Amino acid sequence: MITASDLSVAVGPALFEVVVPGKGDSEVRDVFLADPQEPATGQPGDLVLGLGLRDAEDAVELVERCAAGSASGVVLRTALAHEPSVVSSAERWAVTLVALQPSVTWAHVVWLLRGVLDRAAAPDSPAAGDAGVHQELFALADAAAAIVDAPVTIEDNQSRVLAYSSGQDFTDPTRVSTIVGRRVPAEVIAHFRARGIFRRLARSSEPFLVPDGPNGIRPRLVVPVRAGGEWLGSIWAVVDGPVSDSVTAELSNAASVLALHLLRLRAQADVARRSAIDRLRTILRQFSPDNPVDVRLPRQPWRVVALGSPDGYDVPQQLDLWESTGRRHGWSEPQLADLDGTVLAVVTDLDGPGSWSWLQKLVEEQSPGTYAAAGGPARGPADLPSSRAEAVELLGLVRRGLAPGPALRVEEAWHVLTVHRAVTSLDTTKMDGPLATLLRHDIEHDTGYVETLQAWLNYPGQPQRAARELHLHTNTLRHRMKRIGEIAHLDLGDPGERLALQLQIAAVRTEH
Repeated sequence: MITASDLSVAVGPALFEVVVPGKGDSEVRDVFLADPQEPATGQPGDLVLGLGLRDAEDAVELVERCAAGSASGVVLRTALAHEPSVVSSAERWAVTLVALQPSVTWAHVVWLLRGVLDRAAAPDSPAAGDAGVHQELFALADAAAAIVDAPVTIEDNQSRVLAYSSGQDFTDPTRVSTIVGRRVPAEVIAHFRARGIFRRLARSSEPFLVPDGPNGIRPRLVVPVRAGGEWLGSIWAVVDGPVSDSVTAELSNAASVLALHLLRLRAQADVARRSAIDRLRTILRQFSPDNPVDVRLPRQPWRVVALGSPDGYDVPQQLDLWESTGRRHGWSEPQLADLDGTVLAVVTDLDGPGSWSWLQKLVEEQSPGTYAAAGGPARGPADLPSSRAEAVELLGLVRRGLAPGPALRVEEAWHVLTVHRAVTSLDTTKMDGPLATLLRHDIEHDTGYVETLQAWLNYPGQPQRAARELHLHTNTLRHRMKRIGEIAHLDLGDPGERLALQLQIAAVRTEH
């Protein structure tokens, strides 16, 4: 499900700002252009675009009509969206109110939003966005190359190559490496960064010339691509030297068109990612054969892994951190979702990136505070919720140091889980028997008999080892055990009584 808030976040502050988040934030199914002279607001679930509104009174009336028509939200120009009466109306009717930056035309907004919604609705919507947008980027690269009469690449703000023009035969080796590797080589990025190129790209909208460099790097004309002040990417043309002002002006116009394409590409990728997370979250929570969910999963068998991150990250940040880490180490399609405050991954039990063995090694190489706890194998979708529950339970034990970390499977910790489940079922407020007697004695006489009994039970038949654990002489330990027997009337020859005492002691220690 895509909501108005999802779309706003996906498109970004270059175009949209959520002024009033609607109650429940309903699904967006289409975009509707509202006419102030007509009462229609489209179908329920439409995102209504308020063009042609004269004043705040018109905007308030539109908000009220949208509320009555069950619209998913209203988009207004920034000035109207921030009018107190409009904000108050949106809050009163619980309608999502979105502000549109003044520099963008309504036609471009419709093109952008419909492209995102259409791709999200497609059953095979790729995580990277719409292939059509990529084709348009290549066409734009060819158009820019014709303007400057030079080979061109289009790059995002991470120096990844999104498209390139034809006619790259007369470039330098660096450009060839950039196109083949789909990103600018690290040593070239370092060279440009040392010359302040990326700092200038991030701050300025004006095209500029980069002189030639080492290893045959020819001069480049660089055109920043921005929308609403946000740096989205750049156009790079391999030139022989300075170009005319008219060519530079035409390339700047091309950059304005390119900005909308980059926004659409980013929004589609973000919406596709959110949709994939939501579908995976659904199947991890509860499998329903009557309502199957279309989720891309790795090859079976699977297992669900609960992931822990160092302190200081909220859940969305943890999700981003694990996704970027996974991709950086070769996991091309991380199957990640957050559920009830925990980041979860679905991995395969086979080998390679995205497998448990690969993830275990990755976690062991990460910084302290990074954990992974794997539930049992899942032979089918119906087994995923139980694997998730085991993974979350085990992660809690690993975090607290009750199970060895940083990466652990449930098969390796079955005994820890068994004891933990038994211990957590005990009500220590109603504890009776010998241990209750010993606890009262320790409190009243400042003795440590419960600790002594615990060491004796932990090392059955090994009094020397138990004594070392307590830093006592063996004879002192035996004397204490004799005294404990007199106070609490224990029968340590009974295996059932020994087990019950160990569980009670573990329950008391867990509370403290």
